[in-house]
This record gives sequence, C-alpha cells and structure tokens, in this order.
Amino acid sequence: AYDVKKLDVTKITRAALADSGLGTKEIDRCKNMFVLGLVYWMYHRPLENTIDFIESKFKKNPAVAEANIKVLKAGWNYGETTEAFSSRYDVAKAKMDAGIYRGITGNVAATYGLIAASVKSGLPLFLGSYPITPASDILHELSKYKNFGIRTFQAEDEIAAIGSAIGAAFGGNLAITTSSGPGIALKTEAIGLATMLELPLVICNIQRGGPSTGLPTKTEQADLLQAMYGRNGECPVVIIAAQSPADCFDTAYEACRIALEHMIPVFYLSDGYIANGSEPWKFPQTADLRDIKTSFAKPEDKTDGKFLPYSRDEKLARPWAIPGTKGLEHRIGGLEKQNITGNISYDPENHEFMVKLRAERVERVADFIPEQKIDNGPEQGDILILGWGGTYGALKTATRDLLAEGLSVAHAHLRYMNPMPKNIEKVLRSYKKVLVPELNNGQLVRIIRDKFLIDAQPLNKIQGQPFTTVEIKNKVREMLNA
Repeated sequence: AYDVKKLDVTKITRAALADSGLGTKEIDRCKNMFVLGLVYWMYHRPLENTIDFIESKFKKNPAVAEANIKVLKAGWNYGETTEAFSSRYDVAKAKMDAGIYRGITGNVAATYGLIAASVKSGLPLFLGSYPITPASDILHELSKYKNFGIRTFQAEDEIAAIGSAIGAAFGGNLAITTSSGPGIALKTEAIGLATMLELPLVICNIQRGGPSTGLPTKTEQADLLQAMYGRNGECPVVIIAAQSPADCFDTAYEACRIALEHMIPVFYLSDGYIANGSEPWKFPQTADLRDIKTSFAKPEDKTDGKFLPYSRDEKLARPWAIPGTKGLEHRIGGLEKQNITGNISYDPENHEFMVKLRAERVERVADFIPEQKIDNGPEQGDILILGWGGTYGALKTATRDLLAEGLSVAHAHLRYMNPMPKNIEKVLRSYKKVLVPELNNGQLVRIIRDKFLIDAQPLNKIQGQPFTTVEIKNKVREMLNA
C-alpha cells in the first residue's frame, strides 16, 4: 500500500529562496534539499550532520551553502506545520560494534580488500582487465592507488586481460582479473591454463543477468555453475562468494590469501546488487587481518642438483619460481605435466593421477577454512534456509521475523562454495527440510543434491531483482504446512 502526497516542491523551494539573490537555475538545484528535510522530519532524524556536510561541501561558495541549508530547514518546517501527513516513523538505531565506519559499495570494498592483500603479502598487485558492467568500478578504483605499487592494465579484450594476469602471476605478482559472465566465458580457456600451470590467480566475476548480453545493469546469481564447471576437461577451481557490500572486502582478501598460499586460481563471486549497493563498513585493523604467507623458490631449493617445479608441500602447492632466478629454469605450458618434474607427459596413468591431484588440491583448501556456522536460529530444527551471495540481507531479515513468530527456522549462508566447509553435510542433516533461495534457476540446490543426496528445495527468482522478505517467509510457511 502506498500513501502518495502531491507537493509542488519547485514552487515551495523558489518561495523559500526568493530573497537569496540566486538565479532560478541555481535555486531549482536546491529542490532535493527540501525533500530531504521533509524526509528527516518524517523519520525523526536530526539536521545537524547534513548542515555540517553542506557547509564543508560548499565552503568556497557560502551563498550556495546558505541556500541549501535554508531549503533543508524549509522541508523540515513544512512537515512540522502542514496537516498533510497523518503519521511519522521511528527507525531504531542499528546495532553496530564500536569503531570508525564509512559508507562503501561492494566494488570499492573489494578493491580495498585486494589492496590490503597486496600490502599484507608484500607482493605488488597487477590487474589485467577489460571494462564490463558491473565490474568496471574495480578497474577504475584500483587505478587510483599507484602509490601502493598497484598496476592496472586495460587490455584490448578479455583474453588479453587474463593472459596478462597469468603472466604477472608467473612473474611473482598478486594477479587479478575482473569481469562479468560474458567476459568470464571468453576467459575460460585461460582459466584452464592457470589451473594447469598451478599459479595463483584471482578471477572476479561480478554477476549480472544473462545469457549473452542479458541484463547488464540487473542482478543475478546465474554464474555459479559456470564457475564450477565452465571449462574443458576436469578443471576444478576454488570459489568463494561475498554476501554484502562490506563483506566484499573480507571475501576479496580471502580470495587472495587462498590463491597465494595454495598456488591456485580462485573465483571471487559478487553480483550487481551488492557490487553497486552500499552499507556502513567498519575500518579493519591491520593486525586483525589474517596473515598471508608467501615464499619464492630459492636457487638452493634443488633435489640431486635439479629443480623440481611440481614438487609439493602439505597444501599440495608447488614452489613459486620467479623467471630469471639462476638455477630454477623450468618449463610451463598447457600440456599435461609429469608430477614432481613438470615435464610434458602423455602417460595415461600420470594424466589420471594429475587430474585427481588437481581436484585434491582444491579439496585440501577445506583444511584451512572455517567450519560452516549458523547465522541465525537453532542448531537443529524444522527448516534450514541455506543461502549464498547477495541474498544474505533478505534471508537474514526473513529468518528473524519467522523466529519471532515462534517457528523452528534457521539461516546459514555459504561463503566457501568450492570446496565447502568440512562440516556442511552435518549442518544440512540437522534439519528436517532445507530451502535454497537463489536468484537463478536452481544452481546451488543442484550441487547440494548431487554432493549430499539431500532433498533440498529451491526458491528461484530470475527477474533482475533481489528477493523480498515476504517471498522468503511465504515459502517457508508453505514448506512447514506441507
């Protein structure tokens, strides 16, 4: 239901600034401040912070500052004196930990996460990218931070972009490439190459509606299966997904950590909704960021006088040998490798061994990530709402409302999509039913059914828009009454 009020904002604004000395064009630019003042009155919000902002913003033009402040107050006073509005609203203060906050979008947060990983690891960051909506912000934002040793390269196409990033990884850099679904399709062969080379590479996919050009400015979660399986051959990669604009910082940082410590390509999944959405972000302390441990092979790292480029540590990661290091000359390329030596091999048994080894390298990451937790609700019960990515806000709110009704419902949100946390099956089997809401035609639900033989139920929406809490709550009630 909507309560529509008709206001002649232009007329009121002009009347308020009739003696300001400003021209009509400048006066009309102040209209938004009238509406903002009225909204502040309607929601019991103070004007002081906004007045301070206006004075700072227009300190070189005090006449404009005074006009905007006057119209802001006029909007407040209009709400206070008119009888057009029958009700006002109170919004409770958000529960936030103490600290310094700033508003941030998902793409900007991801940018800061990448920079933080570069600083924490001590490695220069290289971004090879080709502009595409809604991922271009990361390229634009990173290009501002050359003082951190950041190098950004806008390539002529998607293939050149990821090729340059792979080259940068080979040369000892924290290598990043960014795109959205159509561009990821073009990068597919090169992702397979990075997997064969066992080099650290972070592939950022900011998802949008598809297929083809699809809905460039609308959100969707339709690239999960593309990230899981969209390459020739058996080519598994690590996949992690951000859940909110602020969480993009932590998730991008974690993607870099896994890529560098495990010498492996990692998909960072976001989507248009959280990439362009904004929320308060608490400035992290450097000491609170997880260490990123990297090391390069040294000339003395040899066995019987030979450097073995595909030898392994406990994480099954191979040594990172920088080109030009004396004594560490070695061969790389897309042809199958002999384990340990890295020599080209067409041996049937070796190929099967290496295929399974590459899969095990991904699974081994599960030993170094947290177990899955329940975000809200009981540890066991009637229904578990299992989400991933940008659906977090709607699922969190819906679960809170359902719990307030006394229903046996819980919410868990996946960050680690591949490999999944080691306890995920135990979590899923702790509930009678599992609901998987997704902004696609049912991708995670297929993976859950395949891996765990659990009859998880889908709730799908493919309209370029996020879920509403009503949609989630109605589906949960339907399942409880079935």
